[in-house]
Amino acid sequence: MSVIIWHNPKCGTSRNTLAMIRATGVEPVIVEYLQTPPDAATLSRVAAVVGGAAALLRTKGTPAEELGLAGADDATILAAMAVHPILINRPVVITPKGTVLARPSEKVFAILDAALPADFTKEDGEVVHRA
Repeated sequence: MSVIIWHNPKCGTSRNTLAMIRATGVEPVIVEYLQTPPDAATLSRVAAVVGGAAALLRTKGTPAEELGLAGADDATILAAMAVHPILINRPVVITPKGTVLARPSEKVFAILDAALPADFTKEDGEVVHRA
């Protein structure tokens, strides 16, 4: 299994996470989940690992409020995500070592085999120090 990132190129956190993965020498499989949404079973598995569907739910800039998803059960949230992939928070990174919602982007290092070879500067100028 390779490294997979559910990516939105318009999201700074997603771009930073992708760049951090690449900085470790890995070229991940990039899934632009808005164009190619995960199936219901995959969504369910990922939600279970990251703390439930509510943890995977993106509310900012989405129809979550209009759909009444605040406080909804996992099945309702996951069904809404299947219809409206913009509701899926990002970036999700899946590796043989585990799955994370990489918010903040540094969370990705917990599931990568390699560390940063040098300090990394995010788009906003924040420096992530090599471990």
